Amino acid sequence: MTAVGLTAAAISYLYATSRTTWPVTRTGSWLAGLALVAFVLAGPPAHGHGDLRAHMAGHLLIGMVAPVLLVLGAPVTLALRALPRRHARRLARLLRTPPVRVLTDPFVATALDVGGLWVLYRTGLVGSMLHDPGLHQLVSVHVLLTGWLATAAVLAVDPTPHRRRVAARAAALAAGMAAHDVLAKLLYADPPAGVHEAAAGARLMYDGGTVVHVVVAALLWRQWYVSRDAVRAATVPA
Repeated sequence: MTAVGLTAAAISYLYATSRTTWPVTRTGSWLAGLALVAFVLAGPPAHGHGDLRAHMAGHLLIGMVAPVLLVLGAPVTLALRALPRRHARRLARLLRTPPVRVLTDPFVATALDVGGLWVLYRTGLVGSMLHDPGLHQLVSVHVLLTGWLATAAVLAVDPTPHRRRVAARAAALAAGMAAHDVLAKLLYADPPAGVHEAAAGARLMYDGGTVVHVVVAALLWRQWYVSRDAVRAATVPA
């Protein structure tokens, strides 16, 4: 079922790009993100058998790296361009509804993402997941969706009627990074029962998470810098 969904996501995206002018870099980013998701759900990281280090490699790929790639693919923007006008208007109305407004707030989205990780790693759920492939897939999909939501809310690549200022999004990113780092340190000091390679897994979570957060911060800074230059250019007298 997961393979069918990922294939459908790739085909739908490629079909949409054929209906409008679209940067090839965004297409490549989307397909790379889907490939990472497929690899984690079907590849070696999904079969760690209690190995927290192997699991954490998959967590970083599906919960942090893949969401960045998928967000940079700007699927909502593509949909708004490629859909017939009537359907595009429906999508635009959906984006303005209160539930979507709440879920796409960077502080709410980041709290959902980090909160889920704390529940996963500070309860017995992680031990069960590492020995149950079916549960592993369900949790991995949850981590993907919450990571994608948080990344989308912070970077705001796609249009949203209720976009927060860059400073607010940067603050949400910083808070999420701090909570992620604290969780990694707790995993190192007090690993869950029933796992091995816990110290290596915790270090990977800390180091890998830092790298991805820095990349997201750099993308956010670049977004702010470009928008600032655009505003300045627009105010310069002709």
